[in-house]
Amino acid sequence: MKETFATPPAPGALAAKVRTLAPSMTRSMQRVAEAVASDPAGCAALTVTGLAELTGTSEATVVRTARLLGYPGYRDLRLALAGLAAQQQSGRAPALTTDIAIDDPIADVVAKLAYDEQQTLADTAAGLDTAQLGAAVTAIAAARRTDVYGIGASGLVAQDLTQKLLRIGLIAHAPGDPHLAVTNAVQLRAGDVAVAITHSGSTGDVIEPLRVAFEHGATTIAVTGRPDSPVTQYADHVLTTSTSRESELRPAAMSSRTSQLLVVDCLFVGVAQRTYETAAPALAASYEALAHRHSPRGGTHR
Repeated sequence: MKETFATPPAPGALAAKVRTLAPSMTRSMQRVAEAVASDPAGCAALTVTGLAELTGTSEATVVRTARLLGYPGYRDLRLALAGLAAQQQSGRAPALTTDIAIDDPIADVVAKLAYDEQQTLADTAAGLDTAQLGAAVTAIAAARRTDVYGIGASGLVAQDLTQKLLRIGLIAHAPGDPHLAVTNAVQLRAGDVAVAITHSGSTGDVIEPLRVAFEHGATTIAVTGRPDSPVTQYADHVLTTSTSRESELRPAAMSSRTSQLLVVDCLFVGVAQRTYETAAPALAASYEALAHRHSPRGGTHR
């Protein structure tokens, strides 16, 4: 992929880049990323040689890390770090890490989780490619049917997207069984859509049905936290999510659900806008049906 540096990430976006890309970096590059994330002010004061010595890496590794984060060179990364440090000192940008300790009071747990959720949503919104999102919305709005694949926590998100699409009158499936997902994917063709939701981007039970759908001509969409992961090989459109800092008490597979749900909501609202003439009556009908079911006079009949 060709690298371009016309508009390096702003200081706030730098934090999101570090959180999103660090897990896919080499270990030496991770040490550089972790250093700039934990102490932007201190690292901004270091030369490339100083940061290399601090992290036990090489100057070349520091420069490669800067470029991976979207900067032409280390000088530009230092400027962004200085800007981020200034924002944090002024109170406009909170600290980058809020790890939960085993002995944290429950009030601190609530505060840290709330901050992590907010930061995850902000990072995802900042990094979401709206051109890719728009193309995905167009494809789903026009699709004969949409299949959504996800396992574990991502499976819950797949169910959420499917239920939303069904509420506006579209045909959608979220097969929970991996074998059923593949056999469903075989039936897809041009004009259909397949969506794979996987934070790691390497879940075989999600990649396989997407591959089958891709090879049968369906438009394919990957919602993943790893834009360079295997699932993207079979994706026409890639929507990148962010996640809060992984910890022993909150693994990435759990914390990623927040950002995935944001992307799902963006897809749904976009599709509802495109199909408003049919979506609005369908939503109204579903609301009326549910209201009747739960009203005192509208009991469930067998």
